Amino acid sequence: MIASLSGTVANVRLDRAVIEVGGAGGAVGYLVHATPATLSTLRVGEAARLSTSMVVREDSFTLFGFADDDERTVFEAVQTVSGVGPRLALAMLAVHTPDALRRAVASEDIAALMRVPGVGRKGAQRIALELGDRLGAPTGAGDGTGEEAAGTGAAVVDDQRDQVVQALVGLGWNPKAAEDALATVLAQAGVDVVAPDEIAGALRASLRVLGGPRG
Repeated sequence: MIASLSGTVANVRLDRAVIEVGGAGGAVGYLVHATPATLSTLRVGEAARLSTSMVVREDSFTLFGFADDDERTVFEAVQTVSGVGPRLALAMLAVHTPDALRRAVASEDIAALMRVPGVGRKGAQRIALELGDRLGAPTGAGDGTGEEAAGTGAAVVDDQRDQVVQALVGLGWNPKAAEDALATVLAQAGVDVVAPDEIAGALRASLRVLGGPRG
């Protein structure tokens, strides 16, 4: 099994990337499916490392990539739930960070789980029931939400607009069009910043404004 890839980013699309691994003249390009948030960190021509999970089927070998080992662990764990395959598992990580998913399962937050495309109420209830404590307790890593901020008494502003704009540029849009699309999304949402856990949603909404990835 392929547990990780380190190489040069050859191509980035909305739901996948190609990572070239190997020396000059002998590089092999691996097609890797990933969440928008993970893909937004990749730059064509630059080095990258992804934790990976290979899903083997009778007629296919599909590689999924993740920003770190924790995402991969959660991806593999949620597939132990009946009816949850790799595509739905990836969609869950596109909507929720690993810790947000842990909190939703631990608190049986059905509404949060239903925000994942393809997950209805019964599916969300099954996920919460069958996963139980398999995901472990939230680590707090990269959380960026409420409780830590409340402890300091200060407002937390961690604007990730540049991440979204750079991801759109990597998908073929010019910077001005990317910035305008994101500004439209933020105005429609009534907010001024992109929080760390909203990168994927902002990217998807911006692509809807733009009409999809170029190329």
